[in-house]
Amino acid sequence: MAQNIYDDPAFFAAYAGLPRSVVGLDGAAEWPMLRSLLPDLVGRRMVDLGCGFGWYCRWAAEAGAASVLGIDLSTNMLERARGTTDDERITYEQQDLDALDLPAATFDVAFSSLTLHYLVHLDAVLTAVHRALVPGGAFVCSVEHPIFTAPTSPAFASAADGHPIWPLDAYSLEGPRTTDWLAPGVVKHHRTIGTYVSLLVAAGYTIASLIEWSPSDEQLVDHPEWTVERDRPPFLLLAARRH
Repeated sequence: MAQNIYDDPAFFAAYAGLPRSVVGLDGAAEWPMLRSLLPDLVGRRMVDLGCGFGWYCRWAAEAGAASVLGIDLSTNMLERARGTTDDERITYEQQDLDALDLPAATFDVAFSSLTLHYLVHLDAVLTAVHRALVPGGAFVCSVEHPIFTAPTSPAFASAADGHPIWPLDAYSLEGPRTTDWLAPGVVKHHRTIGTYVSLLVAAGYTIASLIEWSPSDEQLVDHPEWTVERDRPPFLLLAARRH
């Protein structure tokens, strides 16, 4: 079972104060690029895995989706999502994604934002999603970049040009890593980029796009504080299609 850290009161309170929690998709720096990977949603059926506050579900409905199912393990997340959603096309459901159960050939698009790195049994989850998609269906997701899931610590030194040095800890050794992010004891499952790709291919997907995200020049005009994100990519974005 995935760790349900979002129902920890201290963690949830800290998470609720993040920019992406307060202002939604406009606070998610990677969203414009992630959005570009999604197909046209008009008339499509979408499932959002790890839907959180429901921001992506509501956006999908506004983009014309016929139906949207948001799934999350956290009671806190689902309560917030339901309380801020007023659209009969959107439904929310509580599930442990590590034991994901979806009907076969039901969705045209599967989506997941910054969730898969919390899961223990990613291979089984990808297989379940593949089964739930119609032939040719799209799967678009983002994960915390493996550089971030295998750090020793924040930058501890600077190069000659003043940029930080970001050390890695056994990058090729995959498995759970415990970190203090917003609260102590948060468990994320480190996997290499190669493993993400291999698991998708093994589950029956064709890879359409792989992006190691960093801010664009245009984004840095409005958010110069994001310049540090060019030192190492914080997000890995993937788009795939079901065979």
